[in-house]
Amino acid sequence: MSTLNYAIADSATMLRRNLKHALRYPSMTLTSAAIPIIMLLLFVYVFGNALGAGIGPASEGGGEYVDYVAPGIILMAATSGAIAVAVSVCVDMTEGIVNRFRTMSISRAAVLNGHVVGGVIQTMVSVVLVIGVALLIGFRPNATPVEWLATIAVLAMVVLALTWVSAAMGLVSRTVESASNAPTPLTFLPFLGSAIVPTDSMPTGVRWFAEYQPFTPVIETLRGLLMGTEIGNSALIAVAWCVGLSVLGYFWARSAYDRARK
Repeated sequence: MSTLNYAIADSATMLRRNLKHALRYPSMTLTSAAIPIIMLLLFVYVFGNALGAGIGPASEGGGEYVDYVAPGIILMAATSGAIAVAVSVCVDMTEGIVNRFRTMSISRAAVLNGHVVGGVIQTMVSVVLVIGVALLIGFRPNATPVEWLATIAVLAMVVLALTWVSAAMGLVSRTVESASNAPTPLTFLPFLGSAIVPTDSMPTGVRWFAEYQPFTPVIETLRGLLMGTEIGNSALIAVAWCVGLSVLGYFWARSAYDRARK
């Protein structure tokens, strides 16, 4: 077998290990889905009338307020898995399992690859659960099958980028508690974008931040794909952010892991 084949085989082994851990201890995966679901129910059933009236009956593309807010909450589900990945990586680093892996003939990239791919799978499961709940409470997207595939692709890019960033956070965290706190701002950053209300309704300083932060173009892209609203250049900006964060997270994680191995 070539070096690449060994790396792929070792990564697959680490992936199975992480997925088995997720099945044995599903609380993190369920929590990743539960928080966005609670937020979705809260904003639709408690604040929906007031916020929907402020946006207008068309809700930026027609339909009820749930049609406006659901894409933003779905993105929140995509960001919420970052905490589970950071905790999982930190546990491995602090409990000594990585030291055991160092004594074995395992590709040095396999441990991180297993965590990242496993984290992407777990988070996408949470995203599907949130989409299902949104559909049950009245979310009515008019997307074609191709647009649905594009939506899943955008969400997968976001999840992959944030998973690498959160893996790096887990590597540099000294305790599990700090690892669980570090990615938390990523989970709520969509609220400072156009997830809940249009950026035009915000004060000037907040509006500037909301318009130029990473998640607003992603939200607008998702809303355009699912509800047929105008996307403009949001898709290109969203892809650029995802690629940039993926590269940053990958090299940060690899650097932190290599330092930890010394």
